[in-house]
Amino acid sequence: MTDTPAERLTRASRILTRQPIIDGHNDLPWVAREVADYDLEALNLHDTADLTHTDVRRLRAGHVGAQFWSVWVPTDLADDGALVATLEQIDFVHQMIAAYPDDFVLAVTAEDVVAAQGHGRIACLIGAEGGHSIGNSLGALRTLHMLGVRYLTLTHDRNVAWADSATDAPAAHGLTRFGREVVAEMNRIGMLVDLSHVSVETMNDALDVTEAPVIFSHSCCRALVDHPRNVPDEVLHRLRDNGGLCMVSFVPEFVSAEYHAWQTRLEDHLQARGLLGGTRGSRAAVRQQFMAENPPPRTTLSQVADHLEHARSILGVEGIGIGGDYDGTPDFPDDLPDVSGYPALFAELVGRGWTDADCELLAGGNVLRVMRAAMPVAERLGAARPPSRMRMGAELS
Repeated sequence: MTDTPAERLTRASRILTRQPIIDGHNDLPWVAREVADYDLEALNLHDTADLTHTDVRRLRAGHVGAQFWSVWVPTDLADDGALVATLEQIDFVHQMIAAYPDDFVLAVTAEDVVAAQGHGRIACLIGAEGGHSIGNSLGALRTLHMLGVRYLTLTHDRNVAWADSATDAPAAHGLTRFGREVVAEMNRIGMLVDLSHVSVETMNDALDVTEAPVIFSHSCCRALVDHPRNVPDEVLHRLRDNGGLCMVSFVPEFVSAEYHAWQTRLEDHLQARGLLGGTRGSRAAVRQQFMAENPPPRTTLSQVADHLEHARSILGVEGIGIGGDYDGTPDFPDDLPDVSGYPALFAELVGRGWTDADCELLAGGNVLRVMRAAMPVAERLGAARPPSRMRMGAELS
């Protein structure tokens, strides 16, 4: 075990130089829409100062070698609005890559990620956050895959017609037949099934159906914080058997029970004012006033490490990853304020006795394993059956 904080940080930086971070979830594309209407000249991604948690300067400082950019859109968009807005989000990611060719490159396979890191660029992966983004269409799902999307989170904060969310009243009690077909089709095309945001029943149904490893792109452990977005131990045991991955998030209400209680009071305050479902901008002034009168409890880097160690105790070191959720929530734990903070977390783990090999698996080795494991499943299933033609409302009995 290394002795001083400075020595631990130096060792962590060496580890992350060899195996850079592959982070499972970052919401920069939606923030780019909110603060700059996707204008990359107005939003200087070399250094965004206080506008975002993410820019090239801080990604480099944080040793980020690959990022799954979330192409999230709100669940209350009507009709085909969610699909259109998701396409705009994907378009922004492609524009961002084109605008910063010395820093970013599109990646759709594990080999693309490794090649990007070998050339000193940050591999840009895409994850769609919520089944509402496919408009109940398997054709749309396949089209998103063709545009580079490599995981789909089955729900966001509300149920979809074919799957239950963790933060909505149960309706389907897991996956419907169409929902199971979505998972099967994702296996067939090689898109990772992401179970962050879904109910426990949906988690279990998806694990029953899937033939490939699944992921939780940004979740913590329910044994430590009883939040519906966190993963229960019984599901972690099933995830271990599946060969999947729990990518631990830095979201304070998932990390800290005290912050979760404070966040519940804030949400009650916003709901009383009709702002709970509003945009981040519409909530900001009310939230700031509430925080001034009711300061939030501190969350710490050490608490994040506790979640990693708990997940590891069930999954093994091969079953954990990092999904920070930067630009997806306003606050972050001490010493993890933005994407430059990953070395500090790894210095904490080194201080707890984690080996270099352990840290390299956590940083990115496990993500590469899961991405690679999905491919032979897709090849086998793609050779065995054609694209699914099932439609919502016309499910086979």
